[in-house]
Amino acid sequence: MSMPNFLIIGAAKSGTTALYEYLKAHPQIYTSPIKEPKFFGLEGEKLNFQGPDDEKANNTIITNIKAYQSLFQGVSNETAIGEASPWYLYLHKAPIQIYKYMPQVKLIAILRNPADRAYSNFLHQCQYCAEPLTDFAQALREEDTRMHSNWRPFWHYKQLGFYYVQLKRYFELFDRSQIRVYLYEELCDHPIDLLQDIFCFLGVDDRFIPDISKKYNVTFIPKNHPLRTVYSQPNFISFIQSLFSNTISDHCNNFKKSSIKPLSLKVRKQLIEEYRQDILQLQELIQQDLSHWLTCEIH
Repeated sequence: MSMPNFLIIGAAKSGTTALYEYLKAHPQIYTSPIKEPKFFGLEGEKLNFQGPDDEKANNTIITNIKAYQSLFQGVSNETAIGEASPWYLYLHKAPIQIYKYMPQVKLIAILRNPADRAYSNFLHQCQYCAEPLTDFAQALREEDTRMHSNWRPFWHYKQLGFYYVQLKRYFELFDRSQIRVYLYEELCDHPIDLLQDIFCFLGVDDRFIPDISKKYNVTFIPKNHPLRTVYSQPNFISFIQSLFSNTISDHCNNFKKSSIKPLSLKVRKQLIEEYRQDILQLQELIQQDLSHWLTCEIH
């Protein structure tokens, strides 16, 4: 049965969903119907994550090889076969397991300024009413406690951003020619150039241009917390429309589209100082200038 020949390994909240969708549109690329199976990071484990809303993860993450292989049973004549699981970058076990099964696999990572990534991660959890705290700084202070209490990795806002430590594990196992590392800014500013480079890397037609007008997994925070709680429920809009007028459902949609509040300068400075050494080592590892990540300007 087919196994992937490429993986998007991370980082979370760095454009991996958009990248997955753009690659999925290519006729020579097959992507798993489940975007984040997370198999290589958690194979054989009995999951018991204890954070808010973690029960769903416990029940949906794929931990056995047969179930994982079944994701690729739809492969026909595609050249590139892959999936995207951003936890692979973070989980210690992942690179070892990937190498065990697929030593020749091609690996794609896309990295975002770690301070911005951490805050976007926090806002994502707030959007879905999973995050019990409203203060990002407080959530960072609670991170060690959450980790020791076995909250799933997506709650590890700060720790997920130490990319050098994480990527180094891959460079120690895989040949450099098998790894491509991109920056989130490249995806935002020059998406077609980035995608064409990936198409070449994967050995598919680089003349294909996907529709990049659609935005994926963009984080918005409803300003009204009670409405945010109601909005997060399954089939909320269809339920509202069945009871009330379209005007009310449109009004609720406006809450979802509220603009995101910026990361405070104080917290940003603190995070950048914590990440500084990792960033300096990372730019040597991936041979890219990351000095702009060390500024304290609010983006």
